[in-house]
Amino acid sequence: MSEKHNDDMSLPQHHNHSRDWRDNFYVYPVISRRSKGLSVGINLNPDKACNFDCIYCQVDRTKQPRVRQVDLDILRNEITDLVSLAKSGALFDDPQFVGVPESLHRINDMAFSGDGEPTTCPLFQQAVQLAAKIKRDASLDATKLVLITDACYLTKPAVQAGLEILDENNGEIWAKLDAGTQAYYQQINRPNFPLQHVVENITAAARVRPIVIQSLFMRVDGHGPDDAEILAYTNRLNEITQAGGNISYVQVYTVARKPTETFVSALSDADVDEIAKEVTKRTSLRAEVFYGSNVASDSAGNS
Repeated sequence: MSEKHNDDMSLPQHHNHSRDWRDNFYVYPVISRRSKGLSVGINLNPDKACNFDCIYCQVDRTKQPRVRQVDLDILRNEITDLVSLAKSGALFDDPQFVGVPESLHRINDMAFSGDGEPTTCPLFQQAVQLAAKIKRDASLDATKLVLITDACYLTKPAVQAGLEILDENNGEIWAKLDAGTQAYYQQINRPNFPLQHVVENITAAARVRPIVIQSLFMRVDGHGPDDAEILAYTNRLNEITQAGGNISYVQVYTVARKPTETFVSALSDADVDEIAKEVTKRTSLRAEVFYGSNVASDSAGNS
């Protein structure tokens, strides 16, 4: 069974996920398709360094970073200030957020999803602890702590310590899995780890707590992934669950903003639906679909 989330795709905020918000170094507000509300973005990679070089990435690496390291005191102030603005409603008087439906004003999550891989940050554990405390102090019990990750470092001891804090504070892992074969994975993600490493790390994390799989599919030079690739991808999902991994659901989505490479474009709605249908048919997992756009944008951020 798949669920569609396209009703609000006409919102301009879905096409503007800039991480440059006011004078902040690390924290930014996003109205996200996949969060289904306000997401407080936390960028632990202001240096823009990443272990992947995805062809669909929306981070502008031509701009020099203003800072390269995370200062926890500044991070605390930025999260606290943004949460206060959102809770008071003042955030939605900002020109960037005028017109956002009231149903999307809730703080749905605090998401670690920066200009690189959040778990590579040396202060990852401390940053999760900080966000969890601010969330508790603001009585945001229903708000999630979300880690959006390429899953390459989930088994590192320091990262696992951060994940334990996440688990204790309504946390959720969104793990990237964009391919079923090594060749396609290499083409799309241009990674520094093999696909099997990612699958094994996702499996290890999913044995401890339910996780969400996030999968972005696209056209490359006008062509989407072929049937063999989608079959291999669903086989990977089955590999995870058959090894004891608990997958809550799968996000199947496509390009919504300007990607790094000009040869990348969005799948049609029908193509996204077809992939989601294959996921459910071959794995029995629930799939949520998020449609795309070929609208060019100079902004960068999460889908």
